[in-house]
Amino acid sequence: MYDSQSTPTSTCFEVTIADHIAHIQLKRPEAFNSMTRDFWNDLPKIVKDINDNSRARVIVITSTGKHFSAGMDLSVFSSGDGVTQGSVSDRETRGESFRLHVHHLQNTFTCLDEARIPVLVAVQGGCIGGAVDFISACDIRWASADAFFCIQEINIGMTADVGTFPRLCKLIPEGWVRELAYTGRRLTAAKAKEIGLVNEVFETHEALVAHVMDTAREIAAKAPLAVTGSKVMINYARDHSIRDGLDYIATWQAGMFSPAHMAEAFRANAAKEPGNFPELLPLRNRM
Repeated sequence: MYDSQSTPTSTCFEVTIADHIAHIQLKRPEAFNSMTRDFWNDLPKIVKDINDNSRARVIVITSTGKHFSAGMDLSVFSSGDGVTQGSVSDRETRGESFRLHVHHLQNTFTCLDEARIPVLVAVQGGCIGGAVDFISACDIRWASADAFFCIQEINIGMTADVGTFPRLCKLIPEGWVRELAYTGRRLTAAKAKEIGLVNEVFETHEALVAHVMDTAREIAAKAPLAVTGSKVMINYARDHSIRDGLDYIATWQAGMFSPAHMAEAFRANAAKEPGNFPELLPLRNRM
């Protein structure tokens, strides 16, 4: 189980860790798991704790209730240092402050992309607005048959700004990104699979979560260093040229190639048993 003393209790998430798998579950179904201020502050703390302290080999994200998430809670916009604060006379300084506020929101999901371990997500019902930013930052996505995806921002008079466009354009054809962004239409689970946003669609939420957890267990059985190396290389290849990617994997292997891990994998495969691999080392406290 998760050591709740290491990370503050969250009003938005339930976290458990077992068998090298960290399960982060959205737990506000009565509010359609909308993203309150606590959501934006708690998620990166939870992921950082799991990542930096090597608490798991895989992160699985699921949700509860009818919808995965209704997206940004309106309180984020309308209270505290939200966009309605300030006057016309200080709009320039408000603009500078708001830019940094958006960076803070973006970093909530960037932590998933930059985590050393794979992040798997199961989507049921509505995945709306900021939730599309959320799932776009995960490594692999699956959905139940009732799932739908909506770039809701256009329907409320704004441009999606927390990660949808930089990431979604790498995941599905640009024409689909433009159609969804300009119209605010819903993308069904079946169409999401067809265009590659999700890997598979399941009839029920229960079957969906069971499959994602099975996949997580399969990943967790592999050598952690090889898994994190694969994630680093895939992300690097996504953001760079082929030539740069080839050079980077060669450099990575020069420092991280492990004959001992390969020998253990061969032994475990021959014996048809799980391998005994060392965990990634916890990261030192950053100054």
